[in-house]
Amino acid sequence: MAKIRLFIDHPLASGQGIALNADQAHYLSSVMRQQPGDDILLFNGRDGEWLTRIQRLAKRNGDVVALEQSAPQLDPPDLWLIFAPIKKARTDFIVEKAAEMGAARIMPVQTDHTNSERIRQDRLQAHAVEAAEQCGGTFVPEVTDLAPLSRLLDGWDGTRRILWADEAMAGPAQVLAGLAPGPWAILIGPEGGWSESERKRLRTMECVTRMALGPRILRADTAAVAAMSLWQAALGDWR
Repeated sequence: MAKIRLFIDHPLASGQGIALNADQAHYLSSVMRQQPGDDILLFNGRDGEWLTRIQRLAKRNGDVVALEQSAPQLDPPDLWLIFAPIKKARTDFIVEKAAEMGAARIMPVQTDHTNSERIRQDRLQAHAVEAAEQCGGTFVPEVTDLAPLSRLLDGWDGTRRILWADEAMAGPAQVLAGLAPGPWAILIGPEGGWSESERKRLRTMECVTRMALGPRILRADTAAVAAMSLWQAALGDWR
């Protein structure tokens, strides 16, 4: 059985030839010691997972051919994760776990107390790709560029509900019973907490539901995993 999985932005179908880029060729030839005739798994986020066979492999390029679909396309539920970036390694963790746990979109936002003023969107997107490769997923969530939370809320479509993880509600974790499935977004705050103006605005939005994540105030990266776990168990594809 092929064990190497790679994301590739190329159509996949039976008999389809696919050209490898320099990074993929280097990884397969120099790191994984693959050779022509070896099988690998490819997915593109649209056509499921495919068993493919290496036809030609050099250090900077190569070609494979698709043999058969090995897993169907499995898209996640319509769940977005909105979070304020924190320290680099912890932001990477949030993106990786959100991709593994089934976020359809990952959206870093600048809040009044956000510590990080910039992100490397391309690097975070690469982390989402790697997470999908490693967890057996066939979908890669988009990681958007950093945007002010105020601007995001200005243009918010109220048909998408927001589940607001509010540290001021520390107490028994909610299991979200009674909430309706549909488009949702989970909102996780910064290490410095929410400002009073942000709290006031979120409280006045009809599409926002506040939730508690247990009796202790969680770090932002822990809160993201906890909130997604509760939502997936109650409304997502873990049921």
